Amino acid sequence: MALAQRQLHDTTLIAPADGVIQTRILEVGDMTSPAAPVLTLALNNPVWARAYVPETELGRIASGMRADILSDSFPGQRFKGWIGFISPTAEFTPKSVQTTDLRTELVYRVRVYACNPRGRLRLGMPVTVQVPLHDNAPRAIPAHVCQN
Repeated sequence: MALAQRQLHDTTLIAPADGVIQTRILEVGDMTSPAAPVLTLALNNPVWARAYVPETELGRIASGMRADILSDSFPGQRFKGWIGFISPTAEFTPKSVQTTDLRTELVYRVRVYACNPRGRLRLGMPVTVQVPLHDNAPRAIPAHVCQN
């Protein structure tokens, strides 16, 4: 009986962090090895948004700059955030960039982390990201900004 209980216990999967199952790679009853992935987990924390910045604005942003995140689910509410990553490579690049007009089609992926103290923003939720670029805007987000 003890052996059966131990074997049952060994079939339980425990996630290393809070998250949502994004992909189930194997089904119940499938054979696998100990090193093979069974699930793909999307972490709940930190919550971040993927945004795209045109090439013409790339020089005006930097990691650590504050950002506002808006969602249609919460009209009129702004979630505080900050730029955490700016891709060094362009996406949606034309095959041949020859003129200044075509270079405006280059965009760079930006990861914007969100302060989400009540867990209102969720994975996959469409949002709008605004980065204040005027001269008097704070250039970096203070460390305490996500604290209530």
